[in-house]
Amino acid sequence: MKLTDKTIVVTGAATGIGRAIATRLAAEGAWVAVTDRDEAGAHQAAESIRQHGGQAEAVALDVTNPPAIAQAIAFVLARRARLDVWVNNAGVSTMNRFVELTEHDWDFNMNVNAKGTFLCAQHAARQMLTQPPDAAGLRGRIINIASMAGKRGNAPFLAHYVASKFAVVGLTQAMAGELAPQGILVNAVCPGYVQTSMQARELEWEAHLRGATPEAVRQLYIADTPLGRLETPEDVARVVCFLASDDANFITGEAINVNGGAWMD
Repeated sequence: MKLTDKTIVVTGAATGIGRAIATRLAAEGAWVAVTDRDEAGAHQAAESIRQHGGQAEAVALDVTNPPAIAQAIAFVLARRARLDVWVNNAGVSTMNRFVELTEHDWDFNMNVNAKGTFLCAQHAARQMLTQPPDAAGLRGRIINIASMAGKRGNAPFLAHYVASKFAVVGLTQAMAGELAPQGILVNAVCPGYVQTSMQARELEWEAHLRGATPEAVRQLYIADTPLGRLETPEDVARVVCFLASDDANFITGEAINVNGGAWMD
């Protein structure tokens, strides 16, 4: 799955899944724009990639800010001939019982997870439509990181997050159908229980809501996963790398489960 000289943007890439995605893409030969609202973290991630022989530059990016998205694309195009792949990874979560969710909880999750994906994908697609097709007849690819929660509504204390990720899956399908005739592939990846700093926070929150310990909640996640372990960011990165490669030239509109069997459809 070589990605030699491909230009790829990854949002939310300072830590966790995004950083693993950026690292794997660079290891396969891509030039990667490591973007994040945490500019210092983005620079650290990009520097780590370069220290391991990869090509990466850091860009500050708030995915809810359209001018910032346009500036990030301009930054990339000032250095590269075209934009080959955009990975919408940036995401947030909070937890609470449905009857206690606040409007702020709802807006925070929807603005980053759903609206941020929409805004970034729209800007990326507009750029890709200006580009000539490659040897496979494609102008670009957009890969959205959704979630198992975007398919399985029964996720305790995450009604607002579930809604935002269902939106990402639906948006992926709508975009794919509309953009396919113009040579743009759009797919989503749906991870399960991934070991990240976000999950560490969620373990604490859910433990409090359940009246349990974080370790007890962690064991619930493992028990819910037929493969018997928590997912790693690298498990997600491998699938993203596949979708970014020529091996996936005839795949569009899919929301691929990467969850160890915790949700099958």
